[in-house]
Amino acid sequence: MSVIYNPSTGLDIGDPDRLPFGMADLPSSAQIAEAAKEFILSASGWRKVFAFPGPGDAYASWSDSKSAEDSLSSRISPADMALAALAAEAFGKALLEREAGFPARAIVGIDSRPTGPAIADIFCRVLLGMGIEPRYCFIIAAPELMAYAGACAAKPRSDEERAGGFAYISASHNPPGHNGIKFGLGSGGVLGPAESTSLIASFKAAITRPDAPIHALELVSEPSRESVAACFRECGAWKRRAVSAYTLFNLRIMTDEEDLEDQAEMLEELAQACGRKPLGIVAELNGSARCLSIDRDFLEGIGVRVILRNDTPGKFSRRIVPEGSSLEPCMRLLDEAHAKDECFILGYAPDCDGDRGNLVVWDEARGSSRALEAQEVFFLSCLAELSCMRRAGVQGRIAVVVNDATSMRIEWLARRFGASVFRAETGEANVVALAESLRAEGWTVRILGEGSNGGTIVHPSRVRDPLSTVGAIVRLLRLPDAEARPSPWRIWMEARGETEIPEDYNLDDILATLPPWASTSVFEPRAGLTVRSTDKGALKEAYARIFEEDWEERKSELGKRYGISSYAAFASLGAKEVPIGLEPPFVSQGGLRIVFYSEEGEALAHLWMRGSGTEPVFRIQADVAGGYSTDEAYFLDWHASMARRADEVAAGLFKSATSV
Repeated sequence: MSVIYNPSTGLDIGDPDRLPFGMADLPSSAQIAEAAKEFILSASGWRKVFAFPGPGDAYASWSDSKSAEDSLSSRISPADMALAALAAEAFGKALLEREAGFPARAIVGIDSRPTGPAIADIFCRVLLGMGIEPRYCFIIAAPELMAYAGACAAKPRSDEERAGGFAYISASHNPPGHNGIKFGLGSGGVLGPAESTSLIASFKAAITRPDAPIHALELVSEPSRESVAACFRECGAWKRRAVSAYTLFNLRIMTDEEDLEDQAEMLEELAQACGRKPLGIVAELNGSARCLSIDRDFLEGIGVRVILRNDTPGKFSRRIVPEGSSLEPCMRLLDEAHAKDECFILGYAPDCDGDRGNLVVWDEARGSSRALEAQEVFFLSCLAELSCMRRAGVQGRIAVVVNDATSMRIEWLARRFGASVFRAETGEANVVALAESLRAEGWTVRILGEGSNGGTIVHPSRVRDPLSTVGAIVRLLRLPDAEARPSPWRIWMEARGETEIPEDYNLDDILATLPPWASTSVFEPRAGLTVRSTDKGALKEAYARIFEEDWEERKSELGKRYGISSYAAFASLGAKEVPIGLEPPFVSQGGLRIVFYSEEGEALAHLWMRGSGTEPVFRIQADVAGGYSTDEAYFLDWHASMARRADEVAAGLFKSATSV
């Protein structure tokens, strides 16, 4: 055994002398096919349960389940090893085709879940055997890897610094036994729908080969022991380059300036403001890949006081998804920090790959911290960016790009800044693709994201990043009034029509200016309906008929109770959302959104639905302007009732929507 370990963590990278699997444990074609059934393949990433637990293995401490998805085992089955090898080959072929005869290189990284090293070992071996140089960064946050990959992909093909793609091994917010891969080619973002479809087709063809098992073994056996050892030993060097690229990238995002002197001017302005009025931020990292990222150095570099907790990679102390009870450790940390130093008013908690970071805030009236809803987090980010754009004098056509499940409070905000909102189907790749197409048409798109999960993407990034969210709020809180450049706070208050603007303000004051709105969280159980119908288009068609009947019965009540007088329907598919009539045919893919309007044409509420591409589930949401939780419950209950009845029709339990 000659295991190479990572000096900064003490964790094993891999053993160049030991093949992942051999003839003795070669899986059969049937085993590979069976394992592939669980592989979810989409533009957002590929994923499945990879952990292969055995006797004595540990399980997630926060779960009573002993299922593989909660396993902390680092082992994966031979069938899954073969799947990983064939996935790596499909990616390698796409990369070689794209690089067209030039040296092919790929950035490879993992999040902090236990099975990452085993999958990366296979990926690196396969790429090496194909003549591709893997630049393996070991544990690295997704935004960091993608910033580095974007910088490398921007180099000319003849430049030795160029890397034409990336493979990031992660299952994002899923439980620790899950894992998967996100792919990128020629940019710092995940594959678009067309490229993803092609890659998936290549992989599916590979797993159906009669000789798939022996071919997978040949792929991992191809590289020399020396080349594998060199790949593992160079992890630290590539990680340092990624840190450097990510730091420079975040300076660009934080300041919205390309010139280094202009960046330094704003950063000094922020640092001085934080010196006059200290600002403290806590981060409960939960053993995520962000434990090894730039968070502390970056925030302290602009004068912010920082406390990190649970910052040992791979040591998970809570559920990986940063929602609900998973935010309680961060709230306790903020309570402790604020008790010692009142400047600590903000905290964030990421998921395993570190691209999501939901927020907690100190609530002065409550005398304790509280978690912000995902839609509130995205609203704050948009408020900060639009205010800062006006402060910088940005003019012209300004757009905010969101997913179809984002609350309409964003349209309310955008109108106050003369900006337009464009919607795409749920999925980060769809939102990024729409933003790029709008920029090509001359729009300025500084901020985009999926408000339904709080994810903030700030140009030129192509992936959500908690540092982008935190950085936006730091600027909102601390950029001061200056000559010919009012503070973002003053700009926001003037946009609201306020004439008396307090000079002294804090985060509580900003939160108090947010419009009252009630939205279903897409992460709560009520937002997912289990359905029996396999034809999502038929379900939508039945829903449309049922809605039209219910509308006639309810429109008087809706008018009296909410001021609603009309509605319009919208369909989202890929990088667009378009108005439609409620007439067949309905496509299976994409989302359906019904927006309710007042007599004056003001949008007052919406109902949204989208069938999952991987589960027998319809995601649903209600969004109500000026509403309370009771109003959201009213709309969601009605929405769920119509969806259930439509499912019964589509599943053939009733002959028509009318008979339900």
